[in-house]
Amino acid sequence: MEKIAPNVTAPKGFLAAGVKAGIKKSGKEDVAIIYSEVPAAAAGVFTTNTMAAAPVVISRKVAAGGVARAVAVNAGCANACTGEQGAKDAQQMAEAAAQALSVPTEQVFVASTGIIGQTLPMDKLTAGIKDAVGKLSKEGGNDACLAILTTDTTEKKTAYTFTLGGQTVTIAGMAKGSGMIHPNMATMLAFVTTDAAIDSALLQKALKDAVEVSFNMVSVDGDTSTNDSLFALANGMAGNAVITDAESEDYAVFAEALKTVCTDLAKKVAKDGEGATKFLEVTVEGAADFAAAKQVAMAIAKSPLVKTAFFGEDPNWGRIICAIGYSGVGVQPADTNIWIGDVQVVAGGMGADFKEAELKRTMAKDDVVITAKIGEGTGKATVWTCDFSYEYVKINGEYHT
Repeated sequence: MEKIAPNVTAPKGFLAAGVKAGIKKSGKEDVAIIYSEVPAAAAGVFTTNTMAAAPVVISRKVAAGGVARAVAVNAGCANACTGEQGAKDAQQMAEAAAQALSVPTEQVFVASTGIIGQTLPMDKLTAGIKDAVGKLSKEGGNDACLAILTTDTTEKKTAYTFTLGGQTVTIAGMAKGSGMIHPNMATMLAFVTTDAAIDSALLQKALKDAVEVSFNMVSVDGDTSTNDSLFALANGMAGNAVITDAESEDYAVFAEALKTVCTDLAKKVAKDGEGATKFLEVTVEGAADFAAAKQVAMAIAKSPLVKTAFFGEDPNWGRIICAIGYSGVGVQPADTNIWIGDVQVVAGGMGADFKEAELKRTMAKDDVVITAKIGEGTGKATVWTCDFSYEYVKINGEYHT
C-alpha cells in the first residue's frame, strides 16, 4: 500500500462538497455531500446506543439495501432524541439530497452531529444541500471534511492506493470525533470511499471486522454517542474483478487496506480528544484471548484517574494497576507487569525498581505507550485514548451554551 494525499474524493468516480448553511453558530462549513457517479456497494456500522438518532435509523436501511449513491451530512445539530419530527426531518434530508442529485432516496446515507435534543433547521439544511450539490467536485473533499467538524481541532482524513487483480485501487476516508467517544459498533462519524469492486455483503463483513480492531478500540471519555455512524461506498470504477469470495487473496488484500484506513482515522480521533495534550496507546498482552485483553485495556483507557495522571505527568502507576484490578478480568497480582514507554513500573504486582527521572521524561512526551502483561496467554489488544485536561472540562461545561 502507498499513502497518498488524503481526500475522500481520491478514488475514481467520487465528488464532494462542503458549504456554510448557517447551522453552526460559528458560521463555518456545516453541510457536506459525498457523491458517487455510479451506484456503489454500500455498508454501514452504527452505534449500539438504544437512543439512536433519527439519521442512524434511516441509514441502517440504506446499508441493508447494499447500494448507495451519496452521503448527506450536517454538523451543528445531532437530530437525536427529537421524536416523530426528527424522523420526518431525517427522511426529508435524504429526499432533498436525492432530488438534488437525481438518485433514489433509498440510496442516500444521512448523518448528523452536534447538540442532542434540538430539531434540524430544515430550511437552512435543504438550502445547504442544494448548494453543496451544485458545488460537487474532485477538490471538494477538503471542504466536506471541514463541514463535519464540531469540537474537533483538526481534520481527520487518509488515503492509500494498492493493487487488486493487476488494477490500481484507491481507498480513502474522513472522520470527525473529539468528545463523546467510545464507539461500540462518539459523537463519531466516518466515511470511507473506494473504487474497488466488491460484493456488498463482503464489504459489510470487511467493514465490521475492520471496526473491531480500529474504531472499537478507541475511547476518549467512555461515552457512546447516539449518532455514531461509519459508511463505506465501493463503486467498482478501478476495474478489478468483483470480489465475491471471502477466502480469496483479493478479499484479504482489500480487507487489510480497509483496516489500515479505519485504524488511521481511529487514531486521529483519539489524538484529537477534547482538550487532549497527550495521545495514549494502551497495549495489554498475555490475556486468555482478545476479548479479555481488550476489556483490561479499555479499563485503563477509560479511567479518569489514569488519564488525569498522564495530563499532570504524574508517575502514579497505582492508578493503572487499580484499573486492571477492577476490569472484571481475573488478573492475579503476581502475573501483572506494567511498562510506561520502556520503563517498567510494576513487576509481579509490585513497584519495580526504576529511575523516576527517566519515567518523568517518558511521561512528558506527547505520545505515550502503556504496556501491561497480565499472564502467559495469547490474547493481545491495543486501545487508543488521550489524557483528560482542564480544557476537556471547560469544553464540555460550555458545550451547550
